[in-house]
Amino acid sequence: MVQDVPAARDTETPYSVFNFHVAIAVPAATGGSSTQLCKGSFSEVSGLEASMEAKAIRSGGRNHGAIQKPGPVNFATVVLKRGMASSRDMWNWWRLFSAAPKSAFKDSRCTVHITLQDHQQKPVVVWVLENAMPVKFKAGDLSAKSNDAAIEELHFVHEGLTIEAEGARQ
Repeated sequence: MVQDVPAARDTETPYSVFNFHVAIAVPAATGGSSTQLCKGSFSEVSGLEASMEAKAIRSGGRNHGAIQKPGPVNFATVVLKRGMASSRDMWNWWRLFSAAPKSAFKDSRCTVHITLQDHQQKPVVVWVLENAMPVKFKAGDLSAKSNDAAIEELHFVHEGLTIEAEGARQ
């Protein structure tokens, strides 16, 4: 005999992924306010991803499989894409690293806030990426045969991915 299972209630509607905002800032060295390098809208953000490499440990007498222990965490390269615009803030961040002496890199690492907003422009999720550093800049492809928008890309790596508590950042 099959028991009746209560129907699941739809208590939350997923947020749309097209309503987001990105802000990149260099933290102040002495605890003051950070310097905003880039703030704005992007057509795409990809790479908000963290993965952990599990470590399998065999144990004598354990015949049904290895014990799984947590291993190192790796973060994906994050890619920002937007239409080419008069603002050069993405290029300026890239140039800060590519032209700076190697000793200046630690002081130039940035904190990136990626904010998903609801339909009323209120933040619902804020991903924070720590110690971000650009690793690739790409200008849009130019072609006389195309009428597509020129898209510039900035690829960056980081050392930490967290989610801010609701209401912590306004």
